[in-house]
Amino acid sequence: MVSKNVLRKLSDAELDKYLIAGNRFTPEAVEVAFEILQERGRHFSEPEKEAINEMILAKKREEENRTNEEKEIWKDHVTEDPNAIKLYSRTTIIVLTVLFGTIPGSVLLFLNFLTVRRYVAAVFTLLIGFGIFFLQNYILSKGFDNHIRSRHSPEMGVIALGAIILMVISVSWMPKKLPYRSKSLIFPVILAIVMTVLLYINYKGWFSTYPFASVFRLLRDF
Repeated sequence: MVSKNVLRKLSDAELDKYLIAGNRFTPEAVEVAFEILQERGRHFSEPEKEAINEMILAKKREEENRTNEEKEIWKDHVTEDPNAIKLYSRTTIIVLTVLFGTIPGSVLLFLNFLTVRRYVAAVFTLLIGFGIFFLQNYILSKGFDNHIRSRHSPEMGVIALGAIILMVISVSWMPKKLPYRSKSLIFPVILAIVMTVLLYINYKGWFSTYPFASVFRLLRDF
């Protein structure tokens, strides 16, 4: 947000810099500088006005294109094209991560990276997935009340952070705007079943901080 009061403190020479072609100021700043100079009595010829307005419009189009480009990068480019590569969708990865932690989510993303031959990213993703799991258990074993079950509980915060990290890794290291077909859900379902069994057994309390683990404890005690 451009403050007109701040720009009013600038001299005419300083404001002139906002009207130079190729400047890096925002279109809003250029527009305000133009208005202030006119308020101060600066006369602009019609060709000058047209050139400045064209520059403002060009800057606005550039900003809009940049915003659309960023949206395209974050967009999940799922397609029905039979020739497109097959990958596990971001939705599947995020759902599995939120429900069962970063390990199954990182496994799916690991397989995606192997498919597109991003081997360093694949290994890094697995390390992050397992690292967050052990970090979560370490942090939450240091005095947090694991019986707090809400969206504000520390374990849910760590799980949400893990999902965000995996999403950022996917967007940053997968080929940009890659159209793909969603892989079958058979393997993700198998992973979900395996994680459900592990949560139920809860060996050495490794999964005691997971929300589902408390549900299984209640069912066993019922």
